[in-house]
Amino acid sequence: MKILIVSQYFYPERFRINDIAQGLIEQGHEVSVLTGLPNYPEGSFFKGYSFFGPYQENHQGINIIRVPIIPRGKKKGLQLALNYLSFFITSTILAPFFLKERYDKIFVYQLSPVTAAFPAVVMKWLKNIPIVFWVTDLWPETLEATGIVKRKWILDLWGKFVKFLYDQSDVILVTSKGFTDKIAARGVHPGKIRYWPQWGEEIFAKNIIQEDAVGEGEIPEGFKVMFAGNIGTSQGFETIVAAAEKLKDHQDIKWVILGDGLRRPWIEEQIKKRGLEKCFFLLGSRALEAMPAYYQKSDVLLASLKKDPLFAITVPAKVQSYLPSGKPLIVSMDGEGAELLNDAQAGISCAADSVDELAEAVLSLYRMSQEEREILGARAREYFFKNFEREKLLNQLIEIFVQTDAGQKQESF
Repeated sequence: MKILIVSQYFYPERFRINDIAQGLIEQGHEVSVLTGLPNYPEGSFFKGYSFFGPYQENHQGINIIRVPIIPRGKKKGLQLALNYLSFFITSTILAPFFLKERYDKIFVYQLSPVTAAFPAVVMKWLKNIPIVFWVTDLWPETLEATGIVKRKWILDLWGKFVKFLYDQSDVILVTSKGFTDKIAARGVHPGKIRYWPQWGEEIFAKNIIQEDAVGEGEIPEGFKVMFAGNIGTSQGFETIVAAAEKLKDHQDIKWVILGDGLRRPWIEEQIKKRGLEKCFFLLGSRALEAMPAYYQKSDVLLASLKKDPLFAITVPAKVQSYLPSGKPLIVSMDGEGAELLNDAQAGISCAADSVDELAEAVLSLYRMSQEEREILGARAREYFFKNFEREKLLNQLIEIFVQTDAGQKQESF
């Protein structure tokens, strides 16, 4: 099959869509990607990219077609809005001119913003290509949950636009089972919605350790609680920082944060204000290939989301990346993420925004023997291969592609 992926984000930016595209290539399919110029999360164009391009590349057999966009900048506000708007406009206008081939399927990788899906709709209209829409982030619920938009009439307008995109899609895939009811509540036939979860990339599944990835002395000695991912408004860092403060007298417990994001300056300020310099470490972002080596240096891996009805039906992708590491997990979140870990029996779940529960979960794992923690880690890895193995999920996706035709009846599923 010739598959067109539409995603505002792609290589060299680090998103799961990179691995999906590569997996489709490995299975013998032709893959093209319509995307923007890479600028996430730094907020400025990556080295080697500018407004002058390059606008066409080939990466490991993947044909990458880029459109000009305004970089997102370092803070929320006008520039981030312009970043979203610029991809929406340029991709919609240029897609019909840049994408001359006939594609069999369109796969939309929908993070924020949801507007990034619109060029796929245009291509469907022009060439009658079926759309498989992978929803990893619910809009406008995310706008409301993060406090970006508070006015009801604006949220209602976004809701109508999202409903339009869902109606134009032939199949809607969701990363969390709880998304199904939310989407169906917008009038989408439930038979059109399929659960298709995220997975950990192959380097995590195979636990490929990159030699010399971790610098000497980079990771502190002691019992290490490691968080890897975006440092944003959704991750509940207020709770993490407060739990670290609560446990700071346990000098052997270290909190190690791998990643970057909008909340990093706030955390840096809190480290100084709360006297956490000896127990809280911000290491910044690392290459995807290096992450298994960092995970192996941890004693427990932490995933967190703040308390909100939307996040209670969300499973952050880092959970699937953590599971095959063979390390126990702590998930500080409500609902589906906590249920997943409890089902795996691979760590400790605690309520979102609960400083006391998070601190107690860390202490519980700290007090366990190494052997007890290894048992939890082994369960995590076993659960991953049973539920989130890459090849199994790729085969499911290809089967969905084969079954999907433009304008098919919803009842066909």
